[in-house]
This record gives sequence, structure tokens and C-alpha cells, in this order.
Amino acid sequence: MVLHTHNGQCVSYIAFSADDTSLQNKAEKLAAKLGLLTVPFDDTSPAEIFFLYTEQGLELRYQSKLNGFLRVDFEAAPLLYRKQHGGGIKQPLAKAVGIKANIRPTILDVTAGLGVDSYLLAGFGCRVQMIERSPLLAALLADALDRIQATNPTLLCGEAAELLTHKEHQADTIYMDPMYPHRTKSALNKQEMRIIRELVGDDDDADTLFTIALDHAGKRVVVKRPKGAPYLCEQKPSHHITMKNSRFDVYMV
Repeated sequence: MVLHTHNGQCVSYIAFSADDTSLQNKAEKLAAKLGLLTVPFDDTSPAEIFFLYTEQGLELRYQSKLNGFLRVDFEAAPLLYRKQHGGGIKQPLAKAVGIKANIRPTILDVTAGLGVDSYLLAGFGCRVQMIERSPLLAALLADALDRIQATNPTLLCGEAAELLTHKEHQADTIYMDPMYPHRTKSALNKQEMRIIRELVGDDDDADTLFTIALDHAGKRVVVKRPKGAPYLCEQKPSHHITMKNSRFDVYMV
């Protein structure tokens, strides 16, 4: 089996340090799950994209076009700072999903990405499930959750449009942050976001997923959009919360 990115590049193996048995064991376990090969790391390898287990965690490395790597780290300093000093349940994300002083809705994040919003929502005390369609991103998320031994949020890999119709995955709030194809500023200039776009492309089915979400959300659907972006399905929200470069469109159901 060979996994491919959205743009057709193949990820054919998982590398590990040749003298680290624990990393080799992790690589072999993931390789069995994804149907990939395992090889000792060789920094002269001509491969353009591959997984690499390091002491810091699992990385997806690009060696040519993007020349960088992607790793999910829920203990990164900027994220810990935001968790501690971002305003708690008074910040826009918390308000958008319906968190109040004595209310913690269940959340289904159907476009997990790097898992930042799901991680923050779990930190607010919500029970969170996140869905990621890309097995490559899902592997990085699973490794990050394992490193911090997290039981919340939980992770599902698959197509959200199908999974959210299952009763066991229903939630008070369905949260969406689809890739926006015309965004040219802020986050998309960051290396990690360019790599994500290479991995999964644009969420061209966002309107379809939004329609299904409206039919299955317990109380609300929340869509994060760049400032000035059109509403999904051209449907005006019940209300929205505006920030400097983006907004949350809130649809009560």
C-alpha cells in the first residue's frame, strides 16, 4: 500500500533512528496500521515525503518542494500560552460553540486539521470528538494525543459526512473550519499550513458537509470563516462572532 497526498505525492515509508528500539517499535506499529514500509533514517534519501519518528514525536517531512516538516505538538509554547492566557470561556471560540458558566456542550469537530481548536475546547471542559479525513494528518494527531496521554479529545479517521450521521457521534455542537481556497494572508503563509494544503487540498465539499451537519447537530453548527468569505451554501447564520481576521458563523438548529 502507498499513501498519497492530495497532489499525488506518495508517502511510502516510515523512518526511525537505527539505534533507537523504542522509535523503531512505534514506526513498525504505525506501518502495520497504514500498510507502509519501515526503514532506518538516512538523511541522504531521495524521497520527497516520508514519516519520521523522532524523540519529539512523529513528523511528516518534505525534502524538496516545501522543504519542511509537520508535527502536531499540544505542548508547544504558543498553544500553552493561549490555553493559559487566551481568555478562557470568554474567548470567541468558547462563546461560538455555546460554552457558558455552567454549560459545556459536547463537540464534534468535523475538520480536525492540526487539532488546535479541539484541544482548546477539551481544555474548557467539553467532551470533544474530532474527525480527520487524511490518514496522514490523523497519524500525526494520534501521535500527539498519545504523547500527552490524552483521553479528550478523541480522534476518528474517516469522512465526516458519513461519520456524523452515526448516532454514537452525535453532539450538541458540530464545529467546522474548512480550508478556504482564496485565503492569501495570515496562517496560510506559514509553512505548516502550506504543507496541510499539499496534503489535503481545499475542502471543496464544505457546502455538502455543512448541509449534513445542520441535519445532525443537536443544538448548533459553528463554521469558522476568513474575514470577508461568503457564507457556506449562501445561508445567513443565526448570528456571528467577528474577530480581526476571521469570524464564527453560528447556526442554531
